[in-house]
Amino acid sequence: MTDSTHRRLIIAGSGIAGLSAAIYAARSNNDPLVFEGTEPGGQLTLTTDVANYPGFPDGIGGPELVQNMKEQATQFGAEVEHGVVESVVRSNDAFHVTMKNGDEYTADAFIAASGASARTLGVPGEDLLMGYGVSTCATCDGAFFRDEDMLVVGGGDAAMEEATFLTKFADTVYIAHRREEFRAEDYWIDRVMEQVEAGDIEILRNTEVMEIHGSPEEGVSHVTLVENESGHPSDNLEDPDTEQYDFDVGAVFLAIGHTPNTDYLADTGVELDDRGYLYTHGGRDGGQTATDVPGIFGAGDVVDHHYQQAATAGGMGVKAALDADDYLEELGRAGNEGKETVEASSDD
Repeated sequence: MTDSTHRRLIIAGSGIAGLSAAIYAARSNNDPLVFEGTEPGGQLTLTTDVANYPGFPDGIGGPELVQNMKEQATQFGAEVEHGVVESVVRSNDAFHVTMKNGDEYTADAFIAASGASARTLGVPGEDLLMGYGVSTCATCDGAFFRDEDMLVVGGGDAAMEEATFLTKFADTVYIAHRREEFRAEDYWIDRVMEQVEAGDIEILRNTEVMEIHGSPEEGVSHVTLVENESGHPSDNLEDPDTEQYDFDVGAVFLAIGHTPNTDYLADTGVELDDRGYLYTHGGRDGGQTATDVPGIFGAGDVVDHHYQQAATAGGMGVKAALDADDYLEELGRAGNEGKETVEASSDD
């Protein structure tokens, strides 16, 4: 062990959820320690202009919004450190938090706000143009490409929903799916087919993106696609029936799913769904971010696989901080009662 420090509250994640929790936790004198994780600032740092976060009528850059929140949290007393949580284990009435570099900490309460990482294609041009025409969030960025042809990659509910949303702005929305059949629910397929009939959406079946072309200055100019009637064309590049061609679009939206960052919670006993998302409790009387393990709370995209918006993540972070504060207050009362009982016994 290279370091050992006890804190009332540790927060994993420095995106909107984690920093919102840190602001409220610091104002409640809960001495929060925030670990930034593998993606400091979260997915919002990939968005060059956030136009739908309340309070910024002219929009604000994603990195700037995150930095402002970080400064606000530290101003109130939160501490933000570089570091990735490796594991969390409950022992001796405290949570033992081990970092990837070997450092260890303990905490009375823990907020998981480590988010979910959008899956990407791993093709040339993707990293270079992320935030400059390549996006993982149509709701966040669709309006910036008004009247452009747009390409949505994916075949599940998220892809269908994003494609339908983008018809508000696009000239034409194209959906590229590597198979013939979609994985989406019938509801979303029906919605898309209505837009196909209206001429707003076109479907490119058995098609995959091989490369994204453009520059940060000019944005996306076109993509290179491959198509094979048997599906999964990138696995059949040597097949003479596989066709490769360039396709002009002004934006590419990746909707191939997210992976929640919850592996480090495996030894806590918290309940996760089959995709790794954290279960939290609802209810009218608070505790809406509490997990089934007392003292562990969840907020943001680590819990929410539906809305996945900065504003909703911020609200969940606030709830998690308030729920954690209630837990810590109760923990303190229980400790004081135990101390009073011991003292009374000693007097006898």
